[in-house]
Amino acid sequence: MRTLYNLVFAVLCGVLVVSCVKDPEFEPTPTTKPANKIIGNADGALSGELIIYVDDATANAWHNASSPTRAGVVAMDAVAEELGVESVRPVFNMAINADKKRERGMHRWFVVEFAEDTPVESVARRYAAMEEVERVEYSTEFARPEVNVVPVESLPATRSDSEPFNDPMLPLQWGLHNEGSSAIFSTAYEGADINAYKAWEYATGNPNVVVAVVDEGVKYTHPDLAANMWTNTAELNGAEGVDDDGNGYVDDIYGLNTIEQNGNISWNNIRYDSEGNYIGDVGHGTHVAGIIAAVNNNGEGISSIAGGSGNGDGVRIMSVQIFQENTGVANERIAAGIEYAADMGAAILQCSWGQAVMWISDSGYEKNTGSIYIAAIKYFVECSDNEVMDGGVAIFAAGNEGLNYTSYPGAYNQFISVAAYAPDGLPTGYTNYHYGCNIAAPGGDYEYVDGVLNPYGAILSTVPSETPDPYNNGKTYYGSDYAYMTGTSMACPFVSGVAALALSSAVDHGIRLTNDDLYDMICSSVSDIDHRLYGSKTVYTYSGKVSEIVLDDYRGKMGIGMVDALYAVSGMQGLKRIAAELNTTTYININETISDGKLGIKILDFEMDEATMKRLGIDKVGRFGDHEVYFVCHKPGIGKIKLRYYAGCPKEDRGPDMSGKIVTKEYLIIARENNDRGGWL
Repeated sequence: MRTLYNLVFAVLCGVLVVSCVKDPEFEPTPTTKPANKIIGNADGALSGELIIYVDDATANAWHNASSPTRAGVVAMDAVAEELGVESVRPVFNMAINADKKRERGMHRWFVVEFAEDTPVESVARRYAAMEEVERVEYSTEFARPEVNVVPVESLPATRSDSEPFNDPMLPLQWGLHNEGSSAIFSTAYEGADINAYKAWEYATGNPNVVVAVVDEGVKYTHPDLAANMWTNTAELNGAEGVDDDGNGYVDDIYGLNTIEQNGNISWNNIRYDSEGNYIGDVGHGTHVAGIIAAVNNNGEGISSIAGGSGNGDGVRIMSVQIFQENTGVANERIAAGIEYAADMGAAILQCSWGQAVMWISDSGYEKNTGSIYIAAIKYFVECSDNEVMDGGVAIFAAGNEGLNYTSYPGAYNQFISVAAYAPDGLPTGYTNYHYGCNIAAPGGDYEYVDGVLNPYGAILSTVPSETPDPYNNGKTYYGSDYAYMTGTSMACPFVSGVAALALSSAVDHGIRLTNDDLYDMICSSVSDIDHRLYGSKTVYTYSGKVSEIVLDDYRGKMGIGMVDALYAVSGMQGLKRIAAELNTTTYININETISDGKLGIKILDFEMDEATMKRLGIDKVGRFGDHEVYFVCHKPGIGKIKLRYYAGCPKEDRGPDMSGKIVTKEYLIIARENNDRGGWL
């Protein structure tokens, strides 16, 4: 029977800042010992290759070298000869945006390849001892885990005319709109959804917004996805087998296959091991893509969060393929895939994967795991070359181990990490939570009714119909373009979809956001989950076994709340307005000005500049308890105040690391006499 889906995928890490400057973390120190230069350990490292970060002079020599192994640097060439190095190649693609990458030291990362029978630890130590080498990182490989899938056997017989779109399966998509139907889930709770129906009244998507799905390959010919796939027009209209746009990759029409290093996006690789076990593709990437941008209102299958209105106006999906069959992919290839997404115009990085390893701090994760990922993700967030915003945002799954901390890299302070709830609006039994978690979204649950598996509480989305069912060991095929899955893998694209929808609304209104703007908007667009987290809940495993989870354990630990698309979209229409009557104390309760007012947000600090205080005649801004600030306006006018708070685990709960992202909420203060000649703006 089914086992809980583990999201133990690849590892990646980063931080979010706005400028495109060189990271001081990469600066060498004179006292650095060789052993301290090595990132990670040799356990599980790939044989025959190593990642190194060299000084600028050596990097330039290698980029200009005519030999794949000799750069004209005497010491480096001697070591290459000693170790039998077969090739030295750059990690990152300097054929595009080279100046930005050089500023950030990305040209200094190289992969050294040597004979597989040479002990990789010995090679690491040898390079770490060299003055020209500043960091050494083991090349590791992460394989895709098993996926549990329930294909949709038939379409619903009827649909309501009250549905906003004509897609026949929309009534089954409780994550978009939940009416509390027991036919979906025995304990379904009305309103446990992302509030998509109301959000669609204001925005449905925008084709200029591109979401990079870093996952299995997306089936770009899927009948419910094809019209919303991103395309590289130069390659689409160019010659087959030619790098028409000069970006270093051939035929990358719909994205990049990082394993093959070309545009051969695949989703139907069928393979069995020597014992007959199915280890081929499972459709995970296609399922994730459908949640974000399946084409809306086309009379086909499902609806999606940002799939448009049926008029070619949905957001676009770029496929960045990091998994092919059950074969693992090297960390440097994942880093290159993220770089590709930034270079080719993605604004949102959708990552339903992570590493279920407990680092007690962000700094510990950086030091012991993968600085190559730091370079890639920082480049995406800070310097994504897209048309619709400054930089990009990165969104990750929290993980499915049921642990009291979330998986990295999503747990990193400056990323959005997504936990999962079920149709009852309560945490799922599998979701990770607490430290590092920022927000919750529909991840789905299966349940058993009279001993029979009920899939409707899971998440319905697109899959490749030609894929063998891994649950049945590949002996049968999905035979359907749609299927149910569960996991924080599914919750993550709900947040990516809401981010894409909010960004679409900003583009529609001529608003250009920064990455911090969009992060803050998403983390401020939530409804409360904590008010029902008391007592216990019955959960099912895939085998039908019953267990209990204590809901009290999750209170205050599912991030800031449940993501709400309406709040996110409406938030793009302008600042929150606060009416301030002259000579009367005005209070701003942050919990009452965000979503449903039930959130237990504590103000971290606040800021009102001196010019605003002078203009409005404010003597001081005070703080009342954890949740309110107050002031008195003595002069009419308009000004702003900023309140900052944690989205997720507060610092005092964990120390300097693994806390929630600091979110800034800005308010427009309108101070005027209270009279009968007009209302507030």
